[in-house]
Amino acid sequence: MQLIGMLDSPYVRRVAISLQLLELPWQHLPLSVFRNMPEFRQINPVIKVPTLVCDDGELLMDSSLILDYLERLVPAERRLLPEALPARQHALHGVGLALAAMEKAVQAYYECNLRPAEARHAPWLERVAEQLNGACTLMENHLQRHAPQVDKLDQATLSIAVAWRFIAERAAEHVAADAYPALRAWSRQAEAHPAFLAFPFD
Repeated sequence: MQLIGMLDSPYVRRVAISLQLLELPWQHLPLSVFRNMPEFRQINPVIKVPTLVCDDGELLMDSSLILDYLERLVPAERRLLPEALPARQHALHGVGLALAAMEKAVQAYYECNLRPAEARHAPWLERVAEQLNGACTLMENHLQRHAPQVDKLDQATLSIAVAWRFIAERAAEHVAADAYPALRAWSRQAEAHPAFLAFPFD
C-alpha cells in the first residue's frame, strides 16, 4: 500500500499514524496537491489527500473511509476503534469532533492564506472560527470525561491530538491561546509517542 499526501494535512497525518499503530506494511509518498499537481494527477486525477493506493492498485480517498478499510486488515485486538457499544459510540463521538475541528481549521487557513485579502469574506471567517472553537470546546470536554492514555492510543485520542497540532500550527490566531488546557496537555503527550514522532507535522 502507498499513502499519498503531505504530513501538514491532518487527514494524511492521522492515517499515517494509524498505519504505524496498526503495524501494516506501507509506503509514504509525500506529494503536495499544490506543488506536485502533475505527479499527483498521474496517480489520482481527483488530486485529493489522503489517497491510499491499495495493493491491487485501487484508490481509496477520505481518511475515515481509508481507516475503515485498514481496520479490516488487522485482528480485532489491534484495531483502533472498539467494536462494542457504548465504547464505540464514545470513540466515534471523539473522532467526529476531531474531524470537525480539522475541517474548520483547514477552511480558516485557506481563507486567510490562499484567498487574496481583498476577496476574503469576514462573516464567513467569523462563522468558521466560531465553529472551530465550538469543536475545540467539545474536544476539551471529551478529554476531561475520557482521560486519554498515551500508551493506549485509539482513533479518537490520536485524531484529537492530530487536530490540535494542526490548529496550533495553522489556525492558532482563531482560538484563544489559554482556553483549552486539556487539549494542549494531551497534544504534548501524544506528540512524544513513537508513532507521532515517526510522522511529525511537516
